[in-house]
Amino acid sequence: MNIADFKAGRYENRYEYKAFLPEPVSHEWIISDPELTDLLGRADRALGELNAFSQLIPDIDFFIRMHVAKEATQSSRIEGTQTNIEDAFKDADDLKPEERDDWTEVQNYIRAINFAIASLATLPLSTRLLRQTHAELMQGARGEHKQPGEFRISQNWIGVSLKNAAFVPPHHDHLPELMSDLEKFLHVQDFFVHPLIRIAIAHYQFETIHPFLDGNGRLGRLMISLYLASEGLLHKPALYLSDYFERNKTAYVDHLMAVRHGDHLREWLVFFLFGIEETARASASVFRAVIDLKQRIERDVLPRFSARRQDSAHHLMRHLYAQPVVDVKWATDIIGASTNTAASLIADMVSFEVLVEVTGQRRNRLFVFKDYLNLFRSQP
Repeated sequence: MNIADFKAGRYENRYEYKAFLPEPVSHEWIISDPELTDLLGRADRALGELNAFSQLIPDIDFFIRMHVAKEATQSSRIEGTQTNIEDAFKDADDLKPEERDDWTEVQNYIRAINFAIASLATLPLSTRLLRQTHAELMQGARGEHKQPGEFRISQNWIGVSLKNAAFVPPHHDHLPELMSDLEKFLHVQDFFVHPLIRIAIAHYQFETIHPFLDGNGRLGRLMISLYLASEGLLHKPALYLSDYFERNKTAYVDHLMAVRHGDHLREWLVFFLFGIEETARASASVFRAVIDLKQRIERDVLPRFSARRQDSAHHLMRHLYAQPVVDVKWATDIIGASTNTAASLIADMVSFEVLVEVTGQRRNRLFVFKDYLNLFRSQP
């Protein structure tokens, strides 16, 4: 099918409401639009450059933790939570009681991302993996009573009520065939569809099917990164689009709705591919900045520690790239020394302006690797 001939689906009469029934997507897609082809090439090159760059960085998994935390906070922010990336690295006891529900949702998302990425080693990106990841996502959160890990068996909707909904997804009777078609589309080799076009369409279709009672947005956005990793487009999961979607939230929602209501698939693909290119280039830029920061600290800061403390300082510094919000107890565990030694080491890190104390308290103090955290705040 030519992209220009796309028809999204039709509304189906149900009792006292109409539900949208999308067309299957598992077939060949032809792009004859020069602008779209050019944008696809640019996005593909940017992704390739990010992939190559990420493979050159030592301790890349430490830095991936930051990307995961950022994705969790930004994707959850689209759904209305207020946790920021700094809070994501704190313990629940370090937060105000009214902040803990949002924090729990972000922690669930971090756990779900890590679970899904690890599962790709033994499972393909499939409805089975999506259900298992959904169960992780919803565990203990505000949606834990909405059938975690199971496709819905009742009607859902987007909006204040079913009668006044902005969008009503397909009736649950259609879910088995629609999700089967989507899973086939992600993997079928009988026809060629560029991987970035494939996941752009798959994300739209997943959000339109809305197969779970809750958590569809977060899981659908995570599916993008899982697909890029599962197809080998990224050696490490270093690209997440939720920051781009959150900064362009109105356009994101409007484009998805415009596909459903007006068959505007091309415009959605342009928006999506531009996001891939922009995010890939921003992520590569962050990696470059991380390397610069790391080299500056190794050149200007670490040599200032005494010979006796060099090993502990290097060890602590290495782990700060994975855990940039710390307390003395954490440092004690990391370096395997006494509390006094860890406290003294952190005090030196503060005096050398690597760490910043953020609580203003004399006890239960928290220290933040702020220059590093700032590199991962919303871009560009």
